[in-house]
Amino acid sequence: MAIDISRTHTPDDQLSTLDWAKKECRSAKMKDARLVKRMIHILDAFLTRPNMTIPGVHNDWGKTKATYRFFQNKRVTFDNIARPHQTATCHRISGVPRILAIQDTTVLNYTHLRETEGLGRVNKSTDSTRGIILHSTMAMTPDKVPLGLLDQQVWIRPLETEDKRHRRKKPIEEKESFKWLKSLDACIRAGNCSPLTHIINIGDRESDVYELFMMSKKLPAKVDLLVRASWDRRMDHPQYSLWSYMDSQPVVDTFEIQVPRKKKKKARTASVELRFSHVTLRPPKHKENKWPPIDLCCVCLSEPDPPDEEEQIVWRLLTTLNVDTIDQATTCVRYYSARYTIETFHKVLKSGCLVEKLQLEKASRLIRAIALLSIVAYRILYLTMVGRINQDIPCTAILEDYEWKSLYCFVNKTRTPPEKPPTIGEVTKMIARIGGFLNRKSDGHPGPMVLWRGLRNLSFISNSWLIFGPETIQRMSPKPPWVFLN
Repeated sequence: MAIDISRTHTPDDQLSTLDWAKKECRSAKMKDARLVKRMIHILDAFLTRPNMTIPGVHNDWGKTKATYRFFQNKRVTFDNIARPHQTATCHRISGVPRILAIQDTTVLNYTHLRETEGLGRVNKSTDSTRGIILHSTMAMTPDKVPLGLLDQQVWIRPLETEDKRHRRKKPIEEKESFKWLKSLDACIRAGNCSPLTHIINIGDRESDVYELFMMSKKLPAKVDLLVRASWDRRMDHPQYSLWSYMDSQPVVDTFEIQVPRKKKKKARTASVELRFSHVTLRPPKHKENKWPPIDLCCVCLSEPDPPDEEEQIVWRLLTTLNVDTIDQATTCVRYYSARYTIETFHKVLKSGCLVEKLQLEKASRLIRAIALLSIVAYRILYLTMVGRINQDIPCTAILEDYEWKSLYCFVNKTRTPPEKPPTIGEVTKMIARIGGFLNRKSDGHPGPMVLWRGLRNLSFISNSWLIFGPETIQRMSPKPPWVFLN
């Protein structure tokens, strides 16, 4: 199902413009209205130059100093930067039939900032690395078009290590694993604002937390859970655990999937088997008298004969979705396979927006900058994915006239843009080309990295177009615009 951009994104929802920043922050609330205005201008600056440092973004000492002061201001918090974007995301998903809310955790490493105060351990074990932990929940369509962040959580681990036994005795609200429950709660709130939208919260193996499954008993009708199982849990069956029970189920389908390249492993094709069943999970033994059993559906995708030296593919997916047919089971597999998009978002945040290259004196200031750059990273990822899914829509849905016209003339080395705007698919490849994309037949779709490089160059090109536009150039010289833009 392709997303209807004309409905979810109004014409003034433009790429890399002050208007878009204003619209995204229109629900922002701070004690001083000047802080909201400053946040909008900082967001607009980073949207224009997403891979620059703070001084490089502004290229002006006055604006640079104002940005540093904004991140230093104690009246500015992570929440009042992130919440307006989350509100805008809820507006975008309203009326979309089905939304995947994918959550994941990433580590932001700031070990190189030796003088920065307030950083914590990156790993739970004792080590010398220092940083901040970020947990994001991205809303996207089943076609992998991101619509924004529904929830973001940030925290700093204490420097002192904690005994595992002591940590296990803590209530879930005092553990880091509470992040999964908070994400699901954010989906419930978003569902209350969008009653016609079916939201499916998706988590990886780390989210296999029994307390999360217990929340499924109180989920609204339009909110569901899909988790990749990590633990061989006990079942309400004397002869089986979850693993052995699913292995005993009949194979309902076999098909081939493409396994992407990973580190030193080449891409390959894998033949997999599909099983599914309704299951009843029992609580952990030490909570058996306090917690109830949970009824779920389990979908198992497994590779019976993996090649030598290749890791076997096994996905055991636990879900509150009703799974009674092969189509419903394969749909769950397809939804979970979209989970990599949140990892791509975090990659864009780090490599594209250079969030780990920030140099601020306190962790609290870094946290505020992370909230703002997360909005920028979403915007880059959106352009990447929408250019793949909705290639035939006019590019005016995401670019202003002066942007696409200057881009077209620069790439095609002409002084006259066409009367009809090119499509999003065509413009996406143009942006990627000025970011280093070769556009060969074997290259496939451009990725987010070349697109953010292209966006940076597009800002220079389009601004030059406004100064040295066709009318100005024709008076100055017969040379085409691209000579000046180079």
